[in-house]
Amino acid sequence: MAEVNKRELFEDMPIAKSLATMAIPTIISQLINLIYNMVDAFFIGRTGNSYMMAATTLTLTLTMMSVAFSNLFGVGGGSLIARLLGAGREEDTKTVSAYAGWGAVGLALLYALSMGLFLNPILRFLGASDATIGYARQYTILVIVIGAIPTILSLTLAHILRNTGNATQASMGLSGGGVLNMILDPLFMFVILPRGYEVIGAALATLISNILACAYLLHAFHKTSLSLRPRDAMKISEANRKSLFVVGVPSAILTGLFDVANICVNMLSAAHSDLVLAGMGIVMKVERVPNAVNVGLCQGMLPIVAYNYAAGNKERMQKTIDTARLWGLSVSFVSIILFEIFARPLTHVFLSTKSQEAAITTLAYAALFLRIRCIASPMQFINYSSSFSMQAIGDGKSTMLHAVVRELVFYIPFMFILDRLFGEVGLASALVAGEGCGAIFAMYLLKKSVAKARG
Repeated sequence: MAEVNKRELFEDMPIAKSLATMAIPTIISQLINLIYNMVDAFFIGRTGNSYMMAATTLTLTLTMMSVAFSNLFGVGGGSLIARLLGAGREEDTKTVSAYAGWGAVGLALLYALSMGLFLNPILRFLGASDATIGYARQYTILVIVIGAIPTILSLTLAHILRNTGNATQASMGLSGGGVLNMILDPLFMFVILPRGYEVIGAALATLISNILACAYLLHAFHKTSLSLRPRDAMKISEANRKSLFVVGVPSAILTGLFDVANICVNMLSAAHSDLVLAGMGIVMKVERVPNAVNVGLCQGMLPIVAYNYAAGNKERMQKTIDTARLWGLSVSFVSIILFEIFARPLTHVFLSTKSQEAAITTLAYAALFLRIRCIASPMQFINYSSSFSMQAIGDGKSTMLHAVVRELVFYIPFMFILDRLFGEVGLASALVAGEGCGAIFAMYLLKKSVAKARG
């Protein structure tokens, strides 16, 4: 994107148009990326095997950990680059982008090695039973152990491209991988590999798609003024390195704690039965649709807020935050209406009953859980929006505090307490209680953070 267009996008364009320009490609990317993550579950669900479904639910937490690691350098580096552009320090963006890219590669390699060495005990800790651990191993070895570097690097590059105004290129990379996965999934699962190997087929499709998406994003990255040269990474200043981690670490911890919460959900669900686990896993996929829209909206908002914060245009910064909040809450309330009305058919998409009693029971749990958990959607968006806004203005301390309190003080304790008191229904209700308390705390922190930013 030419400098004049970038300046117009961040500084002069009407806020609604600017936000739409940045957010729409990102939302599309989030949705397609979500679809290709859910395609595995959809096609595995066609087998009617609840144990395969439960196994893929367990691996979701490991996939989310990849997202957390990408946020360390992607969100940390991307938000810093947006602030550097707003301050007119374009030359520093090369050293930051190179450092973020190579940092992501190193972290991905460490994650892959750790998972390869301790795979069995980790899966058992997550709640894998004798009936599910074999399927979970198959998926994890291909997607996480072998595929960690292309997965984490592609997400990191997409964050950085988005924050420099190249949201379309970032979207095309992730979306292209998603479309390819949708094509490859049924091919590997039902044509190339024999019956019983559906999980391996899904994992192979995901691995190949992630590798090709990463290749495209590397190509797009080299067409910008940014850098991935190792020598540029070595030149990053101590101040910029610190600024990257001030935002990146809380962002990674936020996603990591979200993953920890999902681990707790899986463990408590598995303690009831594999069918409760499978039902909860279906719900956690369905409810990610409005979440993906709202996260994409927040990701589109972040560079605009960061740029205008650094440029000193605090009025435009605040209006961008307010506009994004209005749009996100609208999406959340519409999703509640749709999920309450269509809970049963939406969950049925992910599992074929084929007259199996286990599958019918799984879907009954899923519909019940969805109707309860969807009520949390507006509060979840307030948490997302507040966190992204604080990251944009470089307030890592408040972002970290919010992440810790939201998950460790509110959501996870509610999970154990309500599960103990009310069983599976209480476990599903914990999301509403936890996100509600977290949202109140988030609005308090954001108000203080914005007031400080205004000086």
